[in-house]
Amino acid sequence: MASKDVSLQSLTRDIMKRQLFFVLAVMLLYASCHKAEEILSSVETDVPENTITGFFLLNEGNMGSNKATIDYFDYETGVYTKNIYAERNPERPKELGDVGNDLQIYGNKLYAVINCSHFVEVMDVSSVKHITQISIPNCRYIVFKDGFAYVSSYAGPVQIDPNARLGYVAKIDTATLKVAGHCTVGYQPEEMVISGNKLYVANSGGYRVPNYDNTVSVIDLDRFEEVKKIKIANNLHRLEIDRNGLLYVSSRGDYYSEPSRTFIVNTKTDEVIQELAIPNSEMSLCGDSLYIYSTEWNYNTGKNTITYAIYDIVRQEVMTRNFITDGTEKEIRIPYGIAVNPENGDFYITDAKDYVTSGCLHCYSRDGIRKWSVITGNIPAHFAFTRKKLQPVK
Repeated sequence: MASKDVSLQSLTRDIMKRQLFFVLAVMLLYASCHKAEEILSSVETDVPENTITGFFLLNEGNMGSNKATIDYFDYETGVYTKNIYAERNPERPKELGDVGNDLQIYGNKLYAVINCSHFVEVMDVSSVKHITQISIPNCRYIVFKDGFAYVSSYAGPVQIDPNARLGYVAKIDTATLKVAGHCTVGYQPEEMVISGNKLYVANSGGYRVPNYDNTVSVIDLDRFEEVKKIKIANNLHRLEIDRNGLLYVSSRGDYYSEPSRTFIVNTKTDEVIQELAIPNSEMSLCGDSLYIYSTEWNYNTGKNTITYAIYDIVRQEVMTRNFITDGTEKEIRIPYGIAVNPENGDFYITDAKDYVTSGCLHCYSRDGIRKWSVITGNIPAHFAFTRKKLQPVK
């Protein structure tokens, strides 16, 4: 009996070795979260040139913990790597700093805005190697045009203050990586978009609660001066612009009686043309579809109300009130980030969970069926798709 048992165990081990790839594939397909650096999708050995090769994900890290990190997903290998910045920069501090607030690619550089540490981290996009840090107080978001980066800044210290000062937008020369100018805007400026030679800035006034700002600043980029403010609603935050020049603006409301909403501004006239009863924490535009999710906190009820929607920018109507169709939205505790791959329609939702432990990233097909999930860093939030192939570690 002992001899038969040994032979059976040997045969079992051999079968397991030969079928390891199949077993892992099945596990990864159905599991809701996985360990870092596992294969999450099939390997594509023939990826066309100038296509999306992967994406970076900036984890904010809980405020005060200095735990901002960058993860990376490689479409060619299907490998998800946590904290790739630390791996590629062993001589630098392991974490990027306090609260990673935005992540963008321009040219050959990757820019991470680290809010409470008051700097923009600049890296080589192909290697994720550190290049420099640009000091900007209480920096928030970043956009680019014609060789310049524009960074929104609260300007003052990180604190609630009814007398908090006006914010500004810093202009950075992307060749020298030096600050080339400042333009004063509204109170506590947030996201920005560019249309033609105009830069639009959402002003929140969040530090001056309950006296929120309610305007979008318009900056003439030729003169780098604020030329007007568009009055919209309290506590503005997110901006998206479509191919027709329509600007979508999110208002967070006052967290009591004034709800979160979405507004549409015609950038040709700089006038509000529509108010949508769609709560909005973040949005991502892909083709004709504006994906919007909301994690709307209310102090009266002491809880979040979570919603998902797709707004069709051509039909000008809500197409669905839940773009996750397989019921797995019930497993997402705190949706905190969204991005849509413009090439295949896959969309990604992050889950901040309890804001303290590791978060989770979920990948969905365009029809709302979950494809895979993976454990991330702390508070996963901001995506940057890349067409540059990531170079191996030297």
